Amino acid sequence: MAKASTTGVRPTIRMVAELAGVSTATVSYVLSGRRGDGGPGVSDPTAEKVKAAAERLGYRPNQAARAIRTGRTNTVILSLTMLSDPWSLSVIEAVQKAAGPLGITPMILGDADWVKVLGTHNADAVFVDAVRPDQRGALRKLAEHGTTLVVFDEEVAADGFDVIRSIAGPGCRMAVEHLLHGHRRIACLTPATAAGTSGGTRYRAYTEALEQAGIAEREDYVGLFDGTSAGAYAAATRVLSMPDRPTAIYATTDYAAVSAINAAQRLGLSVGTDVDIIGVGNTVEGERMSPSLSTVGPVDFFDKLARLLLRRATGPADTTAAEEPDILDFPWHLFVRESAPHRSAATRLY
Repeated sequence: MAKASTTGVRPTIRMVAELAGVSTATVSYVLSGRRGDGGPGVSDPTAEKVKAAAERLGYRPNQAARAIRTGRTNTVILSLTMLSDPWSLSVIEAVQKAAGPLGITPMILGDADWVKVLGTHNADAVFVDAVRPDQRGALRKLAEHGTTLVVFDEEVAADGFDVIRSIAGPGCRMAVEHLLHGHRRIACLTPATAAGTSGGTRYRAYTEALEQAGIAEREDYVGLFDGTSAGAYAAATRVLSMPDRPTAIYATTDYAAVSAINAAQRLGLSVGTDVDIIGVGNTVEGERMSPSLSTVGPVDFFDKLARLLLRRATGPADTTAAEEPDILDFPWHLFVRESAPHRSAATRLY
């Protein structure tokens, strides 16, 4: 259809109503995306007529005015530390899938300094995937000022916002113990910041499982990297190129495990036969790749996270009528796939 004339006049909702032959209330209702939510009925032909009129005039709703009127922005913010991580991509995919039918747009924040951004940007709900110790005080302040938060953290309390718990330690221990059923030469890929004398939860699961099995930890089997996929690939290539290379790799994240699979294949090794590889996170990419990635993680985590976030985003604007914030615990499970199949002690690869 032809667009509005070039008179310089901004199309208004009244102009759309006049062209469509309906009331301004009907136009507002149709273009708000609320049809089908139990409100006044508007027939499909009428709705199509309104949309056609808006398209012809080049009318676009004033989102700022709508936000002032309804208290909503029709957006959610996802603060994700590492956008290339399959875990982050799984979060984005699940939220986009759930938000689309609701007319809500996810906005991706690839910046760990979410405190500064949330101080100047409004959204109907915000998901934060990492909280530094120095950022914990900001959570309560944001909640007090009306920001709807869903926070992924193993330690912070639900102090005016939802907290998603997913305790990694026991699950990571399951991953290493799975490899111990068929291997004694097991390497570990972990970011340098997660290793060291005290170590992180996921790295400690590796060292403790080896100790209990009576296997001495080898320093040259610990592939430290800088937290990037390229760094994980380089670390995996190094350990897999050793004369007495490991026969299995435990990676503390799925993205590092994916990098290890790519490195093994580049070196001509058959994953699942020459070397077993297991990750942490149970991401969608790991499940879909070939060979599929054995991993540990919670069940249906990403879909449940998306449903919670969107429920908060579309909940009552009046906080006194909203659900009380809660802590959601997700137990971990072992997912045995092609990259690290079940092995018995009789088939150990020494």
